[in-house]
Formats: sequence, C-alpha cells, structure tokens
Amino acid sequence: MGQRENFRREGDDPRGSSPSHRQRLRSLLDVRSVAGQVFVLQLALAVLLVVAAVLAPVFQAQGATVREARQRSIVGAETFTHAPGTLTAMKSAHPTALLQPQAESARKHSGLGLNTVTPVVDTGHHVVGRVSAGIRPAKADERIAGQLPLLLGSAAGALLLAVAGTALVNRRLRRQTHGLDPAAMYRMYDHHHAVLHAVREGVLIVSSDGRLLLANDEARRLLELPADAEENRRPIADLGLEPRLSALLTSGREATDEVHLSGDRLLAVNVRPTAPYGGPAGSAVTLRDTTELRALTGRAAVAQERLRLIHDAGLRIGTTLDVGRTAAELADVAVPRFADVVTVELLEPVLRGDEPESGTTADLRRMAVRGVPQESAIYQVGDVIRFVPGTPMAASLESRRPVLVDDLRRSDTWRRQDLEGTQRVLDARIRSLIAVPLQARGVVLGLANFWRSDHADDFEEEDLSFAEELTARAAISIDNARRYTREHTTAVTLQRSLLPQTLPEQSALEVAHRYLPAQAGVGGDWFDVIPLPGARVALVVGDVVGHGLHAAATMGRLRTAVHNFSALDLPPDELLSHLDELVSHIDTDEARAASREAGGRGEGVEETVRPGTGSDTDRARPDAGRTGITGATCLYAIYEPVAGRVTLARAGHPGPAVVHPDGAVTFPEVPVSPPLGLGGSVPVETAELTLPQGSRLVLYTNGLVEDRDRDIGTGLDQLRTVLATGADRTPEQTCAAVLDAMLSEHPSDDVALLVARTHLLGPSRVAEWEVSSDPAAVAPVRAACLRTLESWGLEALEFTTELILSELITNAIRYGAQPIRVRLLHDRALICEVSDGTSASPHLRRAATTDEGGRGLFLVAQFAQRWGTRYTPGGKVIWTEQSLDEGRPGRGPDAADDVLDQWDDVPAL
Repeated sequence: MGQRENFRREGDDPRGSSPSHRQRLRSLLDVRSVAGQVFVLQLALAVLLVVAAVLAPVFQAQGATVREARQRSIVGAETFTHAPGTLTAMKSAHPTALLQPQAESARKHSGLGLNTVTPVVDTGHHVVGRVSAGIRPAKADERIAGQLPLLLGSAAGALLLAVAGTALVNRRLRRQTHGLDPAAMYRMYDHHHAVLHAVREGVLIVSSDGRLLLANDEARRLLELPADAEENRRPIADLGLEPRLSALLTSGREATDEVHLSGDRLLAVNVRPTAPYGGPAGSAVTLRDTTELRALTGRAAVAQERLRLIHDAGLRIGTTLDVGRTAAELADVAVPRFADVVTVELLEPVLRGDEPESGTTADLRRMAVRGVPQESAIYQVGDVIRFVPGTPMAASLESRRPVLVDDLRRSDTWRRQDLEGTQRVLDARIRSLIAVPLQARGVVLGLANFWRSDHADDFEEEDLSFAEELTARAAISIDNARRYTREHTTAVTLQRSLLPQTLPEQSALEVAHRYLPAQAGVGGDWFDVIPLPGARVALVVGDVVGHGLHAAATMGRLRTAVHNFSALDLPPDELLSHLDELVSHIDTDEARAASREAGGRGEGVEETVRPGTGSDTDRARPDAGRTGITGATCLYAIYEPVAGRVTLARAGHPGPAVVHPDGAVTFPEVPVSPPLGLGGSVPVETAELTLPQGSRLVLYTNGLVEDRDRDIGTGLDQLRTVLATGADRTPEQTCAAVLDAMLSEHPSDDVALLVARTHLLGPSRVAEWEVSSDPAAVAPVRAACLRTLESWGLEALEFTTELILSELITNAIRYGAQPIRVRLLHDRALICEVSDGTSASPHLRRAATTDEGGRGLFLVAQFAQRWGTRYTPGGKVIWTEQSLDEGRPGRGPDAADDVLDQWDDVPAL
C-alpha cells in the first residue's frame, strides 16, 4: 500500500476531490518523499542560518561595548592617576582617606568601576600606587538590549523568506519527482534504464515539433540512428528514415501495429500521445521487428486459411444430392481462396448414377468453370472432353494421383491437348496447374483442375496434399450424389412404369395430368383414368406417405388393386372399402413377417406393429424391411356422361375442386373416411354432383396445396385464385397455370394433378325403352332398336345387335324381374344395356350337347367386343359393347352362321 502511494503523483486523489490545505501541508511535510526530505533539510538550514545571524550581532555588540568600556576605564584611570593631588595623596600617610571620597564620587558620576588598573609613579619612576577603573555589566547589557528588537525582527523576516523559498523549491521538486521517495525513484531509474536498453522493442519519444527526445538501443539498431540523434534533439525528418515512417512519427496521430518498411525490415509501429499521461505534448513510439515474425505468421495464416477452407468445404459442398451442383460447389469453394480458376469434369456414367470404369480414354463432361467467363474457357460447361494421353490431366486419371505443373509455359505435354486453346490460357496469364482425380471408395469419378495466374504464387509441392484433401471431400459428396442419382433414377423409372403411360381413349372427359417428384426423391402419388362400361369414366388420385422405392412399389400395388376392383364395376364407396380391407391385410402380414425376422435375429421384440400404426421414421429403419402401406390415401370418382353426374368417395384424401363453366370455383363437400388401412368398421360415404357440360373437375394430392412453409388452408385459397382466373382454359392450360403458381422451387413432396373437363352424351345418342314381362314385347323393342341403329348410320351392326338384344331381353324376361329396361348408347362403341330388378347374375358356360339351353351368353360373348354385368341399388345391368367399325375379323352373317350351326336349340329370333 505504501509503495503504491509513493508512486502516485501529487494531486492524484482516488476519490477525485481537490486536496485541502491540510492535505497539502501533510504532503509537504511527508519526509518519505524526496520533496519532503529536501524541504525539512532546507528548513533546518534556514533556521540555523537565522539563529546564527541573530547571535552574531549580539556577540559583536557585546564585544564592542566591553572594548569601549575598557578604553573608557583606561582613560578614566589614566586621568585619575595623573590628576593633581593623586601622587601627593599616594605619598601621604593616609592615602585612602584622601583618595576614597574622590574615587567614589568619580565612580558614581562616570558609572565606571575600578576594573582597569593604572600604576601611579613618582618622578623617580617608582610605583607609588595603582588606579583601577571599569564599566558596569548592566550598562553593556542595556546597550545590547536596545538592539535586540531590530535583530529579532530581521531574523524573523529572514526566516519567513527562507521558508517561503524553500516551499517554492520543494513544490517544484515535488512536481518533478511526482512525490516519489528515493527508493522508488531509484527503482524507476533502474526500470527506465532496463526498458531503454534491455527491451527487444524500440522506444522513441518525439516532441510535438517533430524532434527526437529519446531513443533506446533497440530503436537505434532498428532505425540505424546516428549517435548524436538524441543529444542534439535532431528533427525526425533529418534522420534519413523512410518517408512514410517519418511522416507517421511526426504526424502526432495514434497508430496501432502499422507495418512500415525501414531498410530491409518490416516494423510494426505503435504511436501514442504522451500529454494525457502527464508529459509534455509529444508522442511515445514503439517499434517491433516483424520481418521473421511475418514470415512465420504468413505460413501460419496460410495453414489457418486452409483449415478454414477445408471446414467451409465440408459445409458448402454436398448441400444437395445433385451431381452437377456438387461439382459446381467444389469450384465455388476453391475460387479464389485456393486457385484463380477451377474446372471440374465428371465421367459420363457418373451423371447417370452408374459406377464408371477406370481408364484414361473415357469421356468426361465438364460440369463447372469458375474464375473466368465460360466463353473464354477451352471447354464450356456441358462439353464432352477426352484428354490426350500424356497430358497432366490424363496422367492424373491414370495414376490416380495429383499432378503439378508449376509453369505451364514450359510444359509441352500440357499443350498436346489443344495448341490454340492452351495458347489462349497462357494469354490469360494462367501459369500454374494442379490436376487432381476425384475418387471415392476406390473409384475415379472425374477430375478437378486448379489454375493460378501470374499475380499469385505458383503452386508448390506442398499444395498437392491440400488439393488432394479438398477434392477427396468433394468426391465423397459427388459419389453420394451419384448413388442417390442411381436410386432416384431407379425409383423414377419404376414409378413411371407404374403410372399410366398414356391415357385411355374415352369421350366423357377431356383429361390432362401432371406428376412431379419431390426434390428428395420420388414418392407414392399416383393418378389414373379408367374407362367403365356405359361410357362412364373413373378418376383416381392417391398418395402413399414416404419416398423412394418402397413408396413407388406400394403405389403400384394400390393402383393394380384399384384397377382390379374397377373391373368389377364397383361403386366408389364399395371400392374404397375393399381397398381399405386389402391394405389392412397387407399391413398385418408384413408386420408379422417383420416380427418373425426380428425374432430370428435374436432381437427382443417387445412391441408388435399393428396395422395402421408407425411412421416414416419407422419405415426408414434398416431392420424394418417390410413396412406395409400405412398412410395411403385415395380419392375415387365415377363420371356418368349421360346425366352429367359424378359420384365421389375419399379415404383420407383432399377433396376435389370444381370449376364451373362461368368460372366459379367450389370445393364440394365430400365425406372423408380414414386413410386406407385405418378404416376398420367405419363405413365409406359418397357424394353425388351434377355438373354441366364444360365443367372442370380438379383432383390433386396434398403436395400441391401443403408444404412446410404453407398450410393447407392457404394452399386451397391459392388454388381457388388460380382456377378462377382462367374460365376458358383447357385442362392442359389449367395444369400448367396451377403448377406455375403453386409449386415451390424445391418441393418437399411429390405432386399428382388431374384436370378433367366434362362432356355430355347428347340425347340424340341415347335411346331407352321400357320392356314388359311378356315375351311378345321382345319383337317391338327389337324393331325399335333397329330403327335407331339406322338413324345412327350403324346398319352394319343390325344383325349382331339384333342377336344380342334378343338373347339379353329374353333372359331378363325369363329370369329377371321388373323394371326391365333397354338402353342403347352411341359413343366410341355401340353400347347395349339390359337392366332388370334382380341381382342374379348370368354365367358364361359351354353347354353340353344334351343341354337344351345355356348357349345364349356364349353367342353374346362371341358377337360382342366386351360384355359384363354391373350391379345397381335396384338390380343389375348386363351390357355389351360393339366396335363401330366392326374391327374384329370374320364378323358378320357368314361367321354367325358358322357359329349357329354348332347348336340346334338357338331360340327363335
């Protein structure tokens, strides 16, 4: 604590208050400081001098008085001795009686004592007596006392002047020594001496007018200062320093680690003003030689920068699973931090996802060029390259090692590839090259070329390892992208093969469709258009949760099942019920198989997978090889063009949108059932809509209206807006407009879109009759049907149609129940329908020779292109279709006769 106080300057107060008079006096009298000790010493000397000055006059005055008294005593004694009668009295018989009265009288009147003795002699020179005279002490003291006030006043004034002078000198000394004690000053001097002469940094003190006040040994060495630079306070400008350094030292501005050249040295210069720290205006300068340090720092900085580059490469390369984009990311990372120009080429099989074969003659495709405009490169992005053997690129591919060309101007092998093109490279001042093969898991995928121009350092041997490490990281990402491309291509190929390749021909709907896989890979979305009997058309849109091969395969299974159920001509609700039951069975069987596999591997299976449970994460586990179809949804709609009626049912799927001919957009309410496999005993409900001709029915999967950045409500509003803006769009135009407006740049889910514009089968192409249960009613109906065929210009079909109707109507009358109806539809084919009120279905069979019947349906099957039975809430419908162009060879009356000859029990027509 005492040491800190000793080093504190006068006037410094930790509380920030001004020092009081008492504090200043205490500081003045503090004998621990140099100033205090000097003050006490000077004060003591002043007191001694004043005392001496007072005593000296006193002693001097006293001596003078004694001398004066002695002289006066001698004079008195001499006078009394030679006075008349003194000698006579001395010689008388009684001298005392004679002289005593005279002597006493003389003493009283003169104030003299007889302290001075004078002999009395006679004429014979014989001493006959002595005379003594002297001054009294009181008289001398009175004379001295009269002079004391003047002496003391003078002494006091002198003492005050001495003290004041001493205080002034002490104050100045205290300021100059900052109140330090001698030991502290001694330590400060030692430290100052050590700093100036032992420290490895140069120290300069420069005055405000630009003169050198102080320089230590290191500063003299670094700046090569002359010996008298400090002693003569020479201007900085006359010391021969570098102009920039000299300007900095005399500018007075602050500087921190500014690097300046001084001879062949690089100095880090720091400048700070001295005035704020109690010194005169000027600057304190420190100099540090960074020549070697900068060389080491440069190498360390290069290493650190490369570590950062490797770290950034790990973050920036492989952000997508796209081969071309990953190659471009490698070039983006390396330019300009490692190379001025980077080109990347990949082997052709890599782009397809295949594993390439090694060889220097393989074709490579340029995927990225960075650092120069593409048009100035020898090969542009997309060009196929085959490197000439012997070139650095070919040598790198062959050896699977990086190849360095430190000076391209001296490389003849490099110029073999293209003399004209390589000359352009040299003209662009490209001077150095490193060619590094891109290889991962022992397979060469391509080549990365790093180029440097003449304004950067040429590549060196130590750059090879870094280039190899950088490309190795990129190669892993490229190989991952290649593998993903292979799997993605396989999944896309599978899915494309499972989706409709072409839409079937039908007249009821004008249909357009789109399928777009997600960025993460193909999914399980699908659509279908299935022609049904009676000119009807089924529209299907479905979705299987997940992506990849499993989702695509699952989608194919569901689509096949929908086709099979549609062949039975089931209504939408029954079809979805059967599909739900099928999915439940599949999920259950695969869950059991997965449990058995887990038990066979010795794993403890504590939980069983129930149908309809699980998640995408569960399905992604390596041990979940059989994952079922949990999460599938489906929307099934049947359009009937005669009445313009649509029957819909959905299982966990978004409902459709309807665009009416006037442009109005609605989202009809369709009862929603649980997703497939979760329905259980919940019945599926349907909805029926009647649509005018020209309406557009829009079916879609949730990937269109919902993603991670948009909820389904917002998506439906956007869909409504897009559909409402183009009332006269075709289905193709509608698909394009919807995807352009709603599809994100990187969709997270695949999208299936189906747009169907409705058409009605006009009344002129529909004929219908009620038939009574009397067999005699067959002939009138048959005749009316023939007249209708003539009006439609289908006379060529009259014979087979008459045969088919006769058989079907007769069977309905014989085995069916009322109401019995006959309907003819003139569409792409001639459709004959006979309905009745029973659900008993006829079966086609080959009749034995002894059977009386059973050959009617066989004849129908022979003459009709297609035939079948569908059930309605009130009975059944037996239908047939006949090609309008009679495309089946051998058909006609002659062929019919050949068939009829096989039976004798054909009913009369």
